[in-house]
Amino acid sequence: MKVLFLVQREQRAILDRLYEGVQHHCDCDLRWLGRDEQADLRGYFRANVEVERYDRILFFLRFKQEIRQVSFIRSVPNLVILEHDAYQNYIRCKYRGRFSEHYRKLPWARVISSGYGVTRRLQAEGFDAVFVPKGYDQSLLRDLGGIRDIELGFLGSTKSDAYSGRKELLDELGKCENLTVARTNSGEDYLRTLNRIRFFVSADVGMGEYMIKNFEAMACGCVLFAYDQSEEENRALGFVDMENLVLYTSVDELRRKLAVLRADPGRAARIAALGHTLAVERYSFERIGADVVKALSAPLRTLAPTNWFTRLRSRWGL
Repeated sequence: MKVLFLVQREQRAILDRLYEGVQHHCDCDLRWLGRDEQADLRGYFRANVEVERYDRILFFLRFKQEIRQVSFIRSVPNLVILEHDAYQNYIRCKYRGRFSEHYRKLPWARVISSGYGVTRRLQAEGFDAVFVPKGYDQSLLRDLGGIRDIELGFLGSTKSDAYSGRKELLDELGKCENLTVARTNSGEDYLRTLNRIRFFVSADVGMGEYMIKNFEAMACGCVLFAYDQSEEENRALGFVDMENLVLYTSVDELRRKLAVLRADPGRAARIAALGHTLAVERYSFERIGADVVKALSAPLRTLAPTNWFTRLRSRWGL
């Protein structure tokens, strides 16, 4: 299967190993598009792409650029969209409902979503949606086996509208526990800081799926405290409370379970070890890349024929 894989050149998360994972499992033409190229997909395709050469064309581009170019994207054959932010379709933020609106204009395209519950909701709306979770960069992130001198910590952003619940929870927890909240540089700085944390607090409040940091923390040997995203999400991922991670739905519950593990370091060590094993076995980007290729492989829906009326509706966003 020949795949054209279009990704963002400028992106906060370093996802190179994910892209390599896809490349390892298919004949993949990977291309990095800058902002100007993403803003003019019609021009980029006209100058650089022979669509007939590819069995699949995979987008992993900025959503706000995609929704501005529906009239062109509707013409792209064998289209699959890899999306890590579709959870925003169902939460209170500026993109609430916008993903559904966009996909309704591309009903033949396949959507690979990183949330199990999000995927089920998209399927219920009639979309060709497939679940492939997020993961972590196995070439960078690992348990260094060193001293963990930060007992309770979180690394990452709290500034986005989508992260408002995260900030509120971390602020509340910080009033009653010695919580370290920090941002680091990507790469070695992030690796070494994660490895200093014993209990990593993930606060994906109201998102409906687990962000990349959950898998990264487990891979680095932290005891992961994760905001519970639902029984179905946990079952799909193999997350078992107080076995390979700690689930909570309130600061009070988090603190109760934290007290249990403070009093029983051996149990905490076992949870960290089983979480690490789960991440290594199932959530490396090498493994996730293979899962993406598998999701690409099934036959796609038939592209709807276009005529002057459907082209006019598409042009005006109807």
